[in-house]
Amino acid sequence: MGFPLLTLVVWLPLLGAVLVYGFRREQVKAVKAWALAFTGLTFVGTLLLWVFFRSGEAGYQFVDRAAWIPQFGLEYALGVDGISLFLVILAALLFVVAVLTSWRLVPAEGLRGYFALLLFMETGVLGVFTALDMVLFYVFWEVMLVPAYFLIGRWGGEKRVRAATKFFIYTMAGSALMLVAILALGYVGYSASGAWTFNVAELAGLRIPWYTQLALFGAFALAFAVKAPIVPFHTWLPDAYVEAPTPVTILLAGILGKMGVYGFIRFAIPLFRDAAVYFGPTIQILAVVGVLYGSLIALVQTDLKRLVAYSSLAHVSLIVLGLFAVNAQSMSGAVFQSVSHGIYIAALFALLGALEARKGTRDIAAFGGVWKAAPVMGFFLLIAVLASVGLPGLNAFAGEFVLLLGVFKAQKALAVLGALGMIFGAWYMLTLFQRVMQGTAKPGPLADLTGLEKVTVAPLLLLALVFGVQPNLLYRIIVPAVEAVVRAVASR
Repeated sequence: MGFPLLTLVVWLPLLGAVLVYGFRREQVKAVKAWALAFTGLTFVGTLLLWVFFRSGEAGYQFVDRAAWIPQFGLEYALGVDGISLFLVILAALLFVVAVLTSWRLVPAEGLRGYFALLLFMETGVLGVFTALDMVLFYVFWEVMLVPAYFLIGRWGGEKRVRAATKFFIYTMAGSALMLVAILALGYVGYSASGAWTFNVAELAGLRIPWYTQLALFGAFALAFAVKAPIVPFHTWLPDAYVEAPTPVTILLAGILGKMGVYGFIRFAIPLFRDAAVYFGPTIQILAVVGVLYGSLIALVQTDLKRLVAYSSLAHVSLIVLGLFAVNAQSMSGAVFQSVSHGIYIAALFALLGALEARKGTRDIAAFGGVWKAAPVMGFFLLIAVLASVGLPGLNAFAGEFVLLLGVFKAQKALAVLGALGMIFGAWYMLTLFQRVMQGTAKPGPLADLTGLEKVTVAPLLLLALVFGVQPNLLYRIIVPAVEAVVRAVASR
């Protein structure tokens, strides 16, 4: 395709950010409409990527390249393959959901800045999933961080400043390590070939000395472990998820956390294959600890968002467990589950945000018998909960089953421990549903979902059903790209 569709998709939100911020303060409706228009157009662009993507091919497609700083091997290079395509589409979809969820939630004061930051962050996130140059990847990674910090710190809950600062410090610490590793990796390439390059495909062919691999993998892994997050680098997660406004929580849980998972499979594993195999068992043990720890902590939570935040920690830890089994099933399941988790966790947080907006509290004890007063909300929450617990026919089952199948081939004990997380997940999520939706209704009016809220959540639940019934829509594109990574690791 000669048309630079991928470049347009990545930069269109930034253009939207500039235009939205250019409106006058009192033009609230125009600001909302244009924010929705730009996120919507970006989402349509990502769907076109899917339509024109050649399934069955493992390499990058829609590649856009241009010299950036050629003297030092830096280039503007974007592309997508079967690993990144659906993460790009998911990101674009969740930003549309975030804009719609913000519609009545965010006050008119500061609305231009809010939507401009949201659109700015979208360009950073899309850039992370498409950059083929390591330095460009780092730039997009940092671009994402700044608006996320301000969105949490300005529009979050009572402890928003503390949560935003914690999120920023953790991520910046990981980013600093990653930058050092990128520079060192470029120098290793320069020493080997006499030419500077930061192109991912070219760096993947390097023969890196053992101890250098260990050091560089460690630096990348720490950066990605913070973002995923993996225990013990997770402590920013519950505070950020709870204190962020609901639309930003949707983005944090649905797509920003996947940047760490993506970093592992795109960079850390294929670039440092020996080190990935060496450290793999340790990371898998930490992942299992994350599954069990997140599940057990979720069981005793009394706060709606905090419960789902810890459930997200458990689910993403399971994805990391699958990544480091390093076989086609476990890694394909992990990529599928990354997309799947982004869909149902976004629906869950959107519905919990609607509950909080009506009652003015997130305390689970304040709810009860909601289904009778709000049957549509009850039905939607039931589907989202069933998707979360991995009910067959919904999307999480298709991801978790294949992922655990691959882990079981490699480490049976870890697969069994990882599967325990699914049992705990069914326990705490069904308990949450029972306490909120059933039983005796608590005092106070409780309205059902509005038309806008239905339009926002229904597509996510429909996707959970479609990908649950037809998972091959994703797998036929994911598997060839994952198999290429597995072959590269096997040939080390």
